[in-house]
Amino acid sequence: MRAPLRDIARRTILFGLAAAGLGLLAPALTRAQAPATAPAPAANALPLPLKDGSVRFLVMGDTGTADPGQYETAREMVTMRQQFPFEFVVMVGDNIYGADSPADFQKKFETPYKPLLDAGVKFYAALGNHDNPNQASYAPFNMGGQRYYTFRASPGGAAKLTHGGVRFFAIDSNYLRKEQLDWLTKELGSSGSDWKICFFHHPLYSSGKTHGSSLESRATLEPIFVQNGVSVVLTGHDHIYERTKLEQGIQHFVIGSGGSLRKGDLSRTDMTVKGFDQDYVFMLAEIAGDEFYYAAVSRKGQIIDSGMFKRPTAEASPKP
Repeated sequence: MRAPLRDIARRTILFGLAAAGLGLLAPALTRAQAPATAPAPAANALPLPLKDGSVRFLVMGDTGTADPGQYETAREMVTMRQQFPFEFVVMVGDNIYGADSPADFQKKFETPYKPLLDAGVKFYAALGNHDNPNQASYAPFNMGGQRYYTFRASPGGAAKLTHGGVRFFAIDSNYLRKEQLDWLTKELGSSGSDWKICFFHHPLYSSGKTHGSSLESRATLEPIFVQNGVSVVLTGHDHIYERTKLEQGIQHFVIGSGGSLRKGDLSRTDMTVKGFDQDYVFMLAEIAGDEFYYAAVSRKGQIIDSGMFKRPTAEASPKP
């Protein structure tokens, strides 16, 4: 009986030593076999500088459908604001499709953008061809009961001497009558802001197959813009995203797929610098001094276009 017991004891000791040795080797083997990990992404993946004192905003168009795409895109806006704390939203029309009862305003605007509204983000709307003109009196659109209006997006008073002026002009492109054109000419001409940005629904330049460029509106508005130093034009109507080349020294954007999309509707023309018609899109923008930064973002958070351009007349404007 003693020999078997000794053998059992010896085997037990050897097994314990082997197990201990494997235990010591396991971490080393794990480290040797583990694949290399990719470096952690930067905290701010957006190509926007977040400069001190900059003007930060979001642009969206053709949103008021209450369909799943609008709601998903709205959630992505909320997510992006964690990285890029924009202060206000510019709406380029077709804000409420179809009926616009209180229940419609709730499901087509108030509910999808509730987190932004609750955070104090202001929305500034222009009217589209699917919008009831009475929407100008809807308080959250901040139109003040007017179909066309202007607001300053940078500090005023003495502060504007150290902060380049940024002023927006909302236009009702459904009715370009003399009264509005006279107002626009006067307001643009009397503005001392460095950046004059016009936003409205019908694009002066668009490669969308469904609508395309609004040639009559271009003939009416473009001379006023050129004469009065407009730098940027923001529009919708075609349910695509497009950034054109400079036209008459003005940068045009079509941002009409914030809540409605026409896949395959983009016809790339010689005016197209970047276009996208495969998903819903909104645009983030930042103005810092004479620089305009932009990033077009899809419903899934993909950056489909980004860059920076300088105010076209900046070099020609003498500094005090």
